[in-house]
Amino acid sequence: MVRHSPYTTRRALLGGLLAASAFPAFANAPERSLRPLPRSGARGAAPVLAARSVEQLLQRANLGGATGFIALDAQTGAVLEERDADLPLPPASVAKAPTTMFALHSLGFEHRFITRILARGGAIEGGSLRGDLVLQGGGDPTLQTADLAQMADALIAQGLRRVEGRFLVDDSALPEIAEIAADQPVQAGYNPAISGLNLNYNRVHFQWARSGGQMQLTMDARSHREVPAVSVIGIEARDRGEPVYTYARTGGREAWTVSRQALGNGGSRWLPVRQPAAYAGDVLRALLAARGCIVPGAQSASGGGGGAVLAEHRSVQASEMAREMLRFSTNITAECVGLTAARRRAPGTATLVQSGQVMAGWLAQHYGVPGLNFADHSGLSDASRVTARGMGAFFLAARREGILPDLLRRHTMRDAQGREMENHPVTVHAKTGTLNFANGLGGYARAPGGREIVFAIFSGDLSRRAAIPVAARDRPPGAPEWARRARRLQQDLIERWSAVYG
Repeated sequence: MVRHSPYTTRRALLGGLLAASAFPAFANAPERSLRPLPRSGARGAAPVLAARSVEQLLQRANLGGATGFIALDAQTGAVLEERDADLPLPPASVAKAPTTMFALHSLGFEHRFITRILARGGAIEGGSLRGDLVLQGGGDPTLQTADLAQMADALIAQGLRRVEGRFLVDDSALPEIAEIAADQPVQAGYNPAISGLNLNYNRVHFQWARSGGQMQLTMDARSHREVPAVSVIGIEARDRGEPVYTYARTGGREAWTVSRQALGNGGSRWLPVRQPAAYAGDVLRALLAARGCIVPGAQSASGGGGGAVLAEHRSVQASEMAREMLRFSTNITAECVGLTAARRRAPGTATLVQSGQVMAGWLAQHYGVPGLNFADHSGLSDASRVTARGMGAFFLAARREGILPDLLRRHTMRDAQGREMENHPVTVHAKTGTLNFANGLGGYARAPGGREIVFAIFSGDLSRRAAIPVAARDRPPGAPEWARRARRLQQDLIERWSAVYG
């Protein structure tokens, strides 16, 4: 069972989310390519030359399925090398790079998502709110328990001790979508619901510990200072082997079961939340109760109606949110910012597939890059299809704007043992993407000679992926090793291009 840190700062939560024959020779194929190897006893690399053609690199990777790639000169856009560059493959999380540019252009770099608590139909008098208390989401994917706690403190500071009207939760800023992708294990914390009111990346903290011969199970929405219990989500241990987890909605509550045999003596993990508005309302109510304020149970409310703002939380700017999303590859952030951007351009957008289509249309219009098909904004769905040529053209056009390269994180180059090479001669800034038996990398490389190369690499053994039972997709046999070989191929190709064309 996966163990997680008990703390829930935004950065800690983001870190926890860190969730393919033979080929003809290229014309003018070089005889040698750059192969940095580790120095004895040192973390680093001394560049040496090793003779490896593209065919040798692909054969060594032995991925099966298909691989398509392209390398472009960053200044002229000339194709340096390509292979099956028009083959459609899943982008996985590389999709977050175009999502970033779509969101920033649509919403603005300084856009902030705002969560508010309103008083509707009355005011606070003598410690009581005569009207309704409304928790109103603005689509913020990064709202944390600690943020709700600060808002609760603001209400207490205004004298609130009782709500005589209703307690309403309004998540109408975005449509409620039960999960990002339907082909993921039910317990996958990287595949939560999406709505206009999200909390803790729509994950609930499940902890189990053996005490007095009994297994104690708890569900909470902890922050680094508070651990509010959750009453709208429950879990029970059952005597069974498989499945490890089951999920159902029962009477408005989320009901989980877990295999008792799989628990061991103790541990914790974050489980996905499917009713985000109810979860956020439940947590705010618990936080207020802990501060001596009596609030009725939450009820769902549609948008509109207004009210006096009692407290609000503003997210970081969209540019900083995008930087964190690219670094930690948070799916819910990509979906919320992408869906918000799509609804700004096409107000009737209601599903992730529709939203992905709006984004693809914008990419074709703004960058002149057609043929990219997105079923979502995070890349979690394997129904999305891109080509290396199309994504290479996107990265090239985005570079000329001078925005995306500064947002992408530096890509770690590794030695044959998987250790980070601190002085690798090639500098890479890129977005990775990983699904079971599908892997991608796209971005920018600077060769030792100073030449800048734009590249996109996608591999996929989709028949092997399709054969995995959904319940086994957390870590299916062979997938980790396949991903390591795919990443090794990506580095091999980048080193080759740097040596031959740099």
